[in-house]
Amino acid sequence: MTELEVVDLVIGEGKEAVKGALITTQYRGFLQDGTQFDSSYDRGQAFQCVIGTGRVIKGWDQGLMGMKVGGKRKLFVPAHLAYGERQVGAHIKPNSDLTFEIELLEVLTRD
Repeated sequence: MTELEVVDLVIGEGKEAVKGALITTQYRGFLQDGTQFDSSYDRGQAFQCVIGTGRVIKGWDQGLMGMKVGGKRKLFVPAHLAYGERQVGAHIKPNSDLTFEIELLEVLTRD
């Protein structure tokens, strides 16, 4: 996998994710073999981040742009847009392609 693949599972109708927005999501992350390595649902806490500014992996920065609140998206993230050659935790090996299922709950912008 060399390119980011974005699949809309549900098209949202709320505010759109734009560069610099603070977004609130629920997500699950999977390895290529289908093993779940992370889930905000399991932690019982939504995940917040600023999008489009390098605070999260490039696959998220690129893959969540234009997504609207209420939407659900699946991102197939090649290793170079994820963690690259770094080992992350016990499960994510170097050069791992990752898949995320992401639900966009809120978008906050400075307007």
